Amino acid sequence: MRNTTSFICVSALFLCGSGVANAAGDAIHGQQLYKQTCIACHSVDYNAVGPAHKGVFNRKAGSAANYTYSPAVKSSTIVWNEKTLDKWLTDPEKFIPGQKMGIKVASAKDRADLIAYLKTLSE
Repeated sequence: MRNTTSFICVSALFLCGSGVANAAGDAIHGQQLYKQTCIACHSVDYNAVGPAHKGVFNRKAGSAANYTYSPAVKSSTIVWNEKTLDKWLTDPEKFIPGQKMGIKVASAKDRADLIAYLKTLSE
């Protein structure tokens, strides 16, 4: 019984430790996801279908220069950070009704990884 209890405790610590590491996100995987998913509409350095992402952290939503935002995003008071980006990527329309982004990121790990990558673009 003692060995089983030890195994369960060690397993629980491993899983908890893994969760903490994943909460920070993997910027390298995030960059891969960005290239696979986001690049169709966004660029790091220039506006395309969507606004440029360089410097997105701590930027007010709807404020990137020379991009035409939806009135909903333009008038929002949101500032992009880990929490707001996670809500946005989870369901943009629920977070800012009337916005024009048509994609959701269902996986919490993928969202964390994308957010970690976007954060590197603002450092």
